[in-house]
Amino acid sequence: MDDIDKALLNDFQRDFPLVARPYAEIGACLSMSEDEVIEAYANLAEQKYISRIGAVIAPNQVGASTLAAMRVPEDRLAEVAEFVTSFSQVNHNYEREHDINLWFVVAADDVLEVGEVLSRIEAETDLEVLNLPIIEDYHLDLGFKLEWA
Repeated sequence: MDDIDKALLNDFQRDFPLVARPYAEIGACLSMSEDEVIEAYANLAEQKYISRIGAVIAPNQVGASTLAAMRVPEDRLAEVAEFVTSFSQVNHNYEREHDINLWFVVAADDVLEVGEVLSRIEAETDLEVLNLPIIEDYHLDLGFKLEWA
């Protein structure tokens, strides 16, 4: 990883330019072209240093969402996880080492749609879905100062 990659990872976690061409603005800060910045971020994603670039919106400020979890038999985990992720309202899911082993977030236009997605998952998997909506929101800063040896 070179100094440019480090700057792209560290310097723009917060204060990402909210302009029509953010990569051009980042490029101007780093003496790079817009295309070079886009290519560098694509390489960082390919190498799994980043998973996405996008806004973080406070839960339930736009649409509705909930955390959900399931107890999935080990022999069905891959099948159920693939099915859950097939819903456009689910953007990822995680396996956990616990009796309740599949966790995911459902984000939809409204609470009714969230409920419909959870009901369909239950009906088609024949497994209970735990609906764990936000009771109180705590702000977590997910930006980290990265340091290299």
